[in-house]
Amino acid sequence: MSESGYYACKDRPDSPRTLRRIWLAGEIADVHKASGGTYGSLRVTAELKYGRGIQVGHNAVELIMRDLGIRGTPTRRLPKGARVAQVTALDLVQRVFARDRPNELWLTDITEHPTDEGKVYCCVVLDTFSRLVAGWSIDSTQTTALVLNALGMATQRRHDRDELIVHSDRGAQFTSWAFSNRLRDSGIAPSMGAIGAAADNAMMESFWARLQVELFNRRRWKTRIELASATHDYFQFHNTRRRHSALGMRTPSEIELAWTTAETAAVVQPDLARNASTMVVTRDGSAGLALTSEAHVTLDHQHLLLNNDQAA
Repeated sequence: MSESGYYACKDRPDSPRTLRRIWLAGEIADVHKASGGTYGSLRVTAELKYGRGIQVGHNAVELIMRDLGIRGTPTRRLPKGARVAQVTALDLVQRVFARDRPNELWLTDITEHPTDEGKVYCCVVLDTFSRLVAGWSIDSTQTTALVLNALGMATQRRHDRDELIVHSDRGAQFTSWAFSNRLRDSGIAPSMGAIGAAADNAMMESFWARLQVELFNRRRWKTRIELASATHDYFQFHNTRRRHSALGMRTPSEIELAWTTAETAAVVQPDLARNASTMVVTRDGSAGLALTSEAHVTLDHQHLLLNNDQAA
């Protein structure tokens, strides 16, 4: 390069790309310092994106950190073949799924189904008393967030959870610390079946089988959104309109409403309740008080169609 060319380049102002790189270097150094020097390029990139709203690729961050001579604290690698500790629980259910009231036993599990775009994963929380789908989550990835979202929906909608058990298999999502901590913080007892024992969660497996037959396998699904939307609609149908032979051909919502009506009658009509010898809530969906001849209670089943919030 000639002397005149050298000085022309030297005096030329920095390009926008160069200026951005200089600015990014300052941001990267600031994030790294704020982490106490522990963040590597992956976490620095995440902090720039989600913490500071800066759109930048991981490779660019890695190159700039290398130029700056900074790096994160390396993690201790596990020996080859070693596994990260998981949280497991005893089987508190022992294949006995019948319960006398709502929110005594919830089952949860994950299923998957293909679309032309790729797989869709679905997690469900099922109340064994009424077969009601209390919570669900649908996503394109099978992560712990999938099961946390389903559990979160169930706990948000159903508050009377004294002595509640949540039963699952020993999949990685259910043995994660995040799921275990969520159960503990919600006052819920965890229960897990044995590895490879599908019968330990038989009611949940039966639910998945019906979902496959009645929805998933009936057609080819083009997009994930298409299948996710249809699955959401099916859960609404399952809760409010699908009649179950195990429930005396009642719907889950009818069973729940019958139980709630009987419980309410005992609270708001104490004189009536005192005349009753026993409280009766049968699995065929009928409910009420076994009364003396002076009084009786009749449920009006013509007002059992619930909106989505009530059904859940």
